[in-house]
Amino acid sequence: MKQLKDKVIVITGASSGIGAAAARKLAALDAKLVLAARRDEQLKTLAAELGSNVYFQKTDVARQADVDALISETIRRFGRVDVLWNNAGVMPLSFFDEGKVGEWERMIDINLKGVLYGINAVLPHMLEKGSGHIVATSSVQGHKTLPGTGVYAGTKFAVRAIMETLREETAGKIKVTTIYPGLTATEFGNAAPSPKVQAAFGDFALYPKLEASAVADAFIYAISQPGNVAANDIILRPAEQTI
Repeated sequence: MKQLKDKVIVITGASSGIGAAAARKLAALDAKLVLAARRDEQLKTLAAELGSNVYFQKTDVARQADVDALISETIRRFGRVDVLWNNAGVMPLSFFDEGKVGEWERMIDINLKGVLYGINAVLPHMLEKGSGHIVATSSVQGHKTLPGTGVYAGTKFAVRAIMETLREETAGKIKVTTIYPGLTATEFGNAAPSPKVQAAFGDFALYPKLEASAVADAFIYAISQPGNVAANDIILRPAEQTI
């Protein structure tokens, strides 16, 4: 994919899972990468593995100042941002009557505000240079909610609405893609579910899952399309998953 050589790509949630899988694939394609996450030691290790075209910056996407600094430093180092992937997210599931307000707020801050902060930080730059691509990770739960997933699904429905509106507002100026993965084998789902969720769904470890690399491939597919082609929405699930 020669079209990705030297493309400047910023990935949040890059310390493990989908983000790290994408970084490895993109480094092999000679993209210039900026990797962001809260766990800077894991970022440091990954960046050392991937070589000189990779920069990392500790970033909490729930903090607007962190996201602004991430984009500013990328532009300072590389001169531009070609792609921003708002990929960071958390998924502590619970039922509403469990009252886990702190977890609800954390999901809103990271899954939802983090996407908005990313858009706000990079959009003026992309519009000024007349090109760019903003990608966000939603979920199949952005299309279908289930008991015990109300707040998580709410954030992912919101990401879907935000990204579709962004697409409409910027059509013909920049590209916009939303990726909707089903269950995926990453640390993302390792948080212990609440007792009610565990009773309702059983052991999530036993469910069929996508490999993180499959979602990374979907991202690479989207950003590799010709200039006049936009892959706006990509849903992918394990073949056995019904919801």
